[in-house]
Amino acid sequence: MSDALLSALAEALAGLVTAVETADEDVLDPDTAVEWLESTGHAFAGLSAADRRALDGLFRATAPREPGGPRRNALLKVSEGFGLTSGLLSGPSADAHAAACDAVPDHTRRLAAVVRDADPALPVPGCPDWTLADLARHVGTVHRWAEHLVRTRPATRVLARDVPPDPPADPAAYADWLVAGAERFAATARDADPDATVWSPGADPHVRHYPRHVLFETLVHLADAELAVDGKTGPLDPATAADAVDHFLTDAPYIARIAEPVSRLGRDGTVLRLTARDTGAVWTLVLGGGGFTWTRGSGGAEPTAAVEADAGELLLLLHRRYAADDPCFTHAGDRSLLDDWLAATAL
Repeated sequence: MSDALLSALAEALAGLVTAVETADEDVLDPDTAVEWLESTGHAFAGLSAADRRALDGLFRATAPREPGGPRRNALLKVSEGFGLTSGLLSGPSADAHAAACDAVPDHTRRLAAVVRDADPALPVPGCPDWTLADLARHVGTVHRWAEHLVRTRPATRVLARDVPPDPPADPAAYADWLVAGAERFAATARDADPDATVWSPGADPHVRHYPRHVLFETLVHLADAELAVDGKTGPLDPATAADAVDHFLTDAPYIARIAEPVSRLGRDGTVLRLTARDTGAVWTLVLGGGGFTWTRGSGGAEPTAAVEADAGELLLLLHRRYAADDPCFTHAGDRSLLDDWLAATAL
C-alpha cells in the first residue's frame, strides 16, 4: 500500500472519528457513536506497538492540514483518545523545560571553547566527511532552525535549509556565532508555552520537544568536537545523558531512516537491555511487530543481549560515536543483536 493511500485513509478515518465525537444527538444516536468508537479502539488495541506508533504519526499529520480552530484541535486528540501515544506525549514539568532551555547555551559555550582555537579544517571522526567548521555550521543552523519553529509554530514541516543561518564568512568567528544562536533559541523557548502545538520531527508535536531536542543534538556534537580536538570527551552529566537516551528511543520510531531498517531486522521477540552504571537507569528494548518497544526498567524480560556502561557512554554508543568494542562496555548474551541494532539505527 502506497504512502499516499495510507495517508488518505488515515485522514479520512481521523475526520470520521472527529465527526462522530462532535455530532449532535439529533444527527447521531450517542449509544451508536460510543459503540462505534469502542469497537474502533478495540481494533487499534490489537495492532503491534510499531503499527500503533505509525498510525499515531499518520493521524497527527492530518491536523496541520486544517486551519486553526476546534476541528484541528479535535484531530490532534484522536491518537490520544485511542491510546495510540502510549504516554509519549506527556511533557516535562515547567522546571524541566526551563532547565533544558538553560542547558542549551551552557553546552554551546563548551562547544564554542573547543572550536575557538582549533583548526576549522580538522576532520571530525564521528561525522565522516565533516570538518570542525562543518560541525559548527551544522549546530548553529540547528539552533536557528529550532528558534524559528518555536517562535513561528508552523503546522507543517520546515527544513533547516529553509531557515537562513547566516554564518560568518570567517570560521574564526564561529564560536561567538554559535553562542549567539544558542542564547537566542533559549530565550525564545523559555518565553514560549511548552504545550503550544508545532510540527516536530519526533513523537511530540509541541514546543516542549525542542529544548530537549536541541540540547541533546548539541551534547552529541560537543562530544564530536572534543573527540576531534582532544581525542576524548569531556564530562557528560549522567542525568542529562540518560534523558538523552530516553529522547532518542522515543523519537526513533518516527524517524524513517531508523524505523525502516529496524522493521527489516527480522529479530522479532529478541530483547536488548542497556544498563547505566552511574545512574542505575535500565532500558529494555523488545523488537518485533515491524519495529520495537521500550521501557525504563527490566520489564521482567530476559535479555537476548545486554550492554553496560555509564549513561554518557551508552548515549554515544547509540549515536555510533563509540564502538561497541570499546573497553568501557561490558557485554552479555548474543552480541550480534546489539551489532544488528546499531547497524539499523545508524543515521
